[in-house]
Amino acid sequence: MGGMSRAGGAGTARASRPAAPSTTLPTGATGDVVLAVDGGGSKTDVVAIGLDGTLVAHARGPGSNPQVRGWALAGPILDDVRARVLRELGDRRILTTHVYLAGLDLPDELVAAGAALAHWDEDGGAPDVLDNDLFALLRAGTLSPDAAAVVCGTGINALAVRADGETSRFPAIGDVSGDWGGGAYLGNRALWHAARADDGRGPSTGLVRAVPAALGLDSVREVIEAIHFGRLDERVFNRLCPVLFDVAATGDEVALGVVARQAEEIVLLASVALGRLGLGGSATSPVPVVLGGGVLAARHPLLVDAVVAGLAARVPGAVPTWVTAPPVLGAGFAALEAVGAGPEALEEYRAAVLSRSFASTAALPLA
Repeated sequence: MGGMSRAGGAGTARASRPAAPSTTLPTGATGDVVLAVDGGGSKTDVVAIGLDGTLVAHARGPGSNPQVRGWALAGPILDDVRARVLRELGDRRILTTHVYLAGLDLPDELVAAGAALAHWDEDGGAPDVLDNDLFALLRAGTLSPDAAAVVCGTGINALAVRADGETSRFPAIGDVSGDWGGGAYLGNRALWHAARADDGRGPSTGLVRAVPAALGLDSVREVIEAIHFGRLDERVFNRLCPVLFDVAATGDEVALGVVARQAEEIVLLASVALGRLGLGGSATSPVPVVLGGGVLAARHPLLVDAVVAGLAARVPGAVPTWVTAPPVLGAGFAALEAVGAGPEALEEYRAAVLSRSFASTAALPLA
């Protein structure tokens, strides 16, 4: 559902879709594979998939979001994870490579990504499709040509697509582009509210006890000082996101308010993206809204209920579709479909992904 020439940025743009899949597999393709890459804020997965859907190899590395890490770090991470998969392939031919990365939101970012990965042509082919990881999430959740996707993981982002190729996207570069939420942001809010309650500037909240306890410390002040002096780095905020939901589940008004605000933002992103394309305005014209990323995939009842209710009120045609599988599932689907793989191959790949934890950072030869 995307290519390197896709326009990006806020508002709508016409997408350049890949060529229609061939109806038959290439001759002599039994040893051939496709590569699929998903690079998020916290992890990077690369898989090689046989044309029958067999998972041939998998490797995992750290997050490779180039907005966060910059290409000086993101590039070597992607190179390393991909190289570990290539070492397992022997003389298998790579028919296509699909790469979906968090942080590819603007046209210049897509251009920079293409340049950064162009050297892959030397050992198996530069990406045939290179786009935002939301397209992988979207494909994992639906085949509908009219749909939206919202990711709430380390960060937050959304897009919508329409059957004629139009897309609606957001810059998604943080506070400066009006974003609110995501796991790291929610963890930050948990500490922010705990600090204000602890020193008297804010209302009382159970976060005062829960935040330091989750980090093995005795007080909010100790947490603040540990972050300030570098004994804890900012990755600690992702660890505090589940704490926020645990405290909210006790009925804590402060924590509940943050969860409600996150749900509101998820609904707002979906409704605005769909509204730009004239989609979702009628209950008689259902449109999937694919929801994924670590925060949404955890399916905490407080967030689920608020998002479902919000979508029903604001987008009458919305059909919430939750994706808890790894995003590389959708990336693999897109790569397989591009070479003409049929439904049986897609189901084989789905079963392979869902039957494995995808927890190892080593290359896993599987076939």
